[in-house]
Amino acid sequence: MKRISIVVLILCARFVSVAWGQQTAGTCVSKWAQFHKYNMRRSNPCEKVLKVNNVGELRLKWSYATADQVDPSPAVANGVVYVGSEDSKVYALKASTGAKLWSYTTENGVYSSPAVANGVVYIGSRDGNVYALNAGTGAKLWIFTTGGEVNPSPVVANGVVYVGSYDGNVYALNASTGALLWRSHAGYEQWSSPAVASGVVYVGEVDGKVYALDASTGVLLWTHNTGDAVYSSPAVANGVVYVGSNKVHALNASTGALLWSYNNNTCVWGSPAVAKGVVYVGCLDGNIYALNASTGAKLWSYRTGSSVYSSPAVANGVVYVGSEDRKVYALKASTGAKLWSYTAGSYVNSSPAVANGVVYVGSSDGKVYAFGLK
Repeated sequence: MKRISIVVLILCARFVSVAWGQQTAGTCVSKWAQFHKYNMRRSNPCEKVLKVNNVGELRLKWSYATADQVDPSPAVANGVVYVGSEDSKVYALKASTGAKLWSYTTENGVYSSPAVANGVVYIGSRDGNVYALNAGTGAKLWIFTTGGEVNPSPVVANGVVYVGSYDGNVYALNASTGALLWRSHAGYEQWSSPAVASGVVYVGEVDGKVYALDASTGVLLWTHNTGDAVYSSPAVANGVVYVGSNKVHALNASTGALLWSYNNNTCVWGSPAVAKGVVYVGCLDGNIYALNASTGAKLWSYRTGSSVYSSPAVANGVVYVGSEDRKVYALKASTGAKLWSYTAGSYVNSSPAVANGVVYVGSSDGKVYAFGLK
């Protein structure tokens, strides 16, 4: 059961904030404060340190050992790495050294990836609760109790926290108080984490459907039946929703109409990353695929040594991803050529975060790893 939960979490835990993630004109901040960063695409256009010609020089900067598996994706903001562990704790680590700043104990394992906004860390737990913690101290600000495990990751947009639960509901909570704004029943079991873009919440379901909900009211706008369970969290770019199921699907964000699908003959658990007209996704067949975002045509594939539950991250021409072969990979985004890899102590189902020249990722060996150039 532990392995199943781990896999699930990897898929579920991923999203992004639109409101506080927007950047002011002329600025670009290389942080990764939510699963999808802040563009719903798992790409970091602000990363300038790591690049194709130096990523092969990545070295282990530090590692921090928790008491159990670390399968969620880390969040990085204001010099701090936030991450959950199956040991039922949420950790805040100093980004430069890995030193523990604080930890908060929930009542069950944490598979949800954190979202950090306006000095608050939002995260779910298998205990059924959504937690809001002071980002500087770890002090509890509020708790909201759902009707099932909260392994999907929260997304924060326009002062609202959106999160799914295993009770089949998507919840919209006031980010300041935790008060329930609306609850929408979508399917019967939430594994996918929502994405929020242009006033719409997109989420996948084990019933095989992708749901689009009005972000203000929770009213259902459309559904699309993929034909198989959707554990992948959607990515949204240029009016298109990209999501994995038995295939990779591209849907019109306004209507849910299918634009294209790519059949790789196996399930897609990880969430897609989208950058510069290309969709990157990992699959259970052990491959990383690069697909043309407009047509779905395969551009390249790279085979790892085992299944890929990790969701890729793209930054400055490089794709970063983990695999159950215990490795973290850096691939050239244009060709799929391997530029670098590191072997961890166990499965790497965690999805990498890339910020300020450092790659952060968790592993089933219970560690959080940070890789940099020095």
